[in-house]
Amino acid sequence: MDELVHHERLSPNWNERTLPISMVVIHYTEMASAQAALDRLCDPEVGVSAHYLISEAGDVTRLVPEEKRAWHAGVSYWRGHKDVNSASVGIELDHPGHGLGYRAFAEAQIAALVPLVARIVDRYDVPRANVVAHSDVAPARKIDPGELFPWERLASYGLCLPRPTKLERGDPFDNDASFYLALERFGYDVTDGRKAVEAFQRRWRPERIDGEVDGQVRAILFQLLLDRDRGHAR
Repeated sequence: MDELVHHERLSPNWNERTLPISMVVIHYTEMASAQAALDRLCDPEVGVSAHYLISEAGDVTRLVPEEKRAWHAGVSYWRGHKDVNSASVGIELDHPGHGLGYRAFAEAQIAALVPLVARIVDRYDVPRANVVAHSDVAPARKIDPGELFPWERLASYGLCLPRPTKLERGDPFDNDASFYLALERFGYDVTDGRKAVEAFQRRWRPERIDGEVDGQVRAILFQLLLDRDRGHAR
């Protein structure tokens, strides 16, 4: 019995991990219904899965046991990890996504997500900086869960990093090249620079996502790195 998981429908789409769990990756399904998403995540011909799916009503379905490697992140990268699937627990949120009518996430869904993430973070000692969006680990390909995902709600429980509110040093970077080096140092794949900036904005400045490196974006990144170097942003 599991008080946080309401259903279990085991997917055949998994294999063995090669890394210990150190991340949580949050996705949206961008499908018409939770049932359609379940069917896809359990289809061996499609070859994708996640550890959990949370419906908009807040029902949590386990698809792959946490100790196994689910196939949710695809080609991805975060903080030196090229096999994000092996290092992460993947959570899919039933949601129409940008393709089918992007909207705010349901309260019942987030209320179910918070304790689930909390348990994973506690069980595996996942750093707050490693609770991330699919768009963070695959910026050239993905934009989910998108700019309306309530990261500050998770941050209020200490489950992910909050957006910096005090930007101590303003705009510290002399040029875009130094910014991209810093963005890579923080964790992003910067192979496609503009997409990496969009992903960073989607997570840290969702009110304006334009792929442009501006003073505010530079200041936010510098503060995140400064907080991490001080040990405040594990």
